[in-house]
Amino acid sequence: MGRRARAKADLDIELADLPPELRWREWMGRVEAVIFASPGPVTREALARVVGRDCSIDLLIDDIREDLRGRPYELVTVAGGWQHRTRKVFAEAIRTATGLGDQVRPLSQHESLVLMCIAYYQPITRGELSQFFGKEVSRDLIGYLRRLGFIAWGPRAPQPGAPYTYVTTKGFLSHFGFETLRDLPDMEALEDAGLLSKDKMLAGEFPVLASDEADQLEADRDEE
Repeated sequence: MGRRARAKADLDIELADLPPELRWREWMGRVEAVIFASPGPVTREALARVVGRDCSIDLLIDDIREDLRGRPYELVTVAGGWQHRTRKVFAEAIRTATGLGDQVRPLSQHESLVLMCIAYYQPITRGELSQFFGKEVSRDLIGYLRRLGFIAWGPRAPQPGAPYTYVTTKGFLSHFGFETLRDLPDMEALEDAGLLSKDKMLAGEFPVLASDEADQLEADRDEE
């Protein structure tokens, strides 16, 4: 494990002169402010730069969440970090007042299934996707998912022509509220809920992404 990054000299992170209760409230305020100001999920490493060396980030997060109980927004764990998000119950009110969420059309059923297939069986080539669905998955569809930030190029496949594979991104995790790939719903549960049909998605029996494979994909992506 690498050494903790040194905070800027003008920021007192230990706050040794403050009573314990005030010190804790100050750390809570800093952590919440950093998360609020960030456009994306904030990692544990980033938060550790603004609090004392012996401060528990997890306990701080728990207390912030308790303070936000009953508020229209919450602190969620996504894509390996934390982020403020409005509660889903207020989504329609936000769309009505601001029009936010109307700029990008919803994914079609076919686009959603292709994205789901990439999520479960990554890294995967466009040719393999076409094989799964029994018809060509177009470059335009792949390009659209890339422009949305849901997928990215993965390693080249060990096949003739060495085609690129595709993998999901941290943007995918953040958008759909997953912390890691291990949080993807179980395939059987999706079938039971009527949200997925293997007959539509797969041409045969394929194993669901194992947890150790998910760990390796996360590690590989963090090294990029």
